[in-house]
Amino acid sequence: MRHRVKGKHLKRSSDNRRQLRLALATALLEHERIETTLAKAQFIRDDVEKMVTTAKHGLASDDPADGVHARRLVASQLNNNRELVGKLFNTIAPRYASRQGGYTRIYKLGPRKGDNAEMVLLEFVDRTVES
Repeated sequence: MRHRVKGKHLKRSSDNRRQLRLALATALLEHERIETTLAKAQFIRDDVEKMVTTAKHGLASDDPADGVHARRLVASQLNNNRELVGKLFNTIAPRYASRQGGYTRIYKLGPRKGDNAEMVLLEFVDRTVES
């Protein structure tokens, strides 16, 4: 039984999971669309959506200290990457200001040829497509 077991372990050590979470979140925020396995997409989806929600609350607050606090919270999860924090607060969070949640979507692409792993496309909803 899985009582009180939170999250996915992905058959990795805790340090390896932390680095995987950082790498996937960084790639998704930078490119706004990544191709990965279903398990990894479900693993990272909640974290990225919570970051967007934190950024939205930081932007919507009247107190500037709340905005600074929100930036520091998100920066701590992104290994203090200033460019990504700036992109999240300046472009991504304002895009979803009127949206209540569900900032990402998962498209199933089918199995991977080598090991038959279920591949998906994880992307932000309402993203701008660059030609």
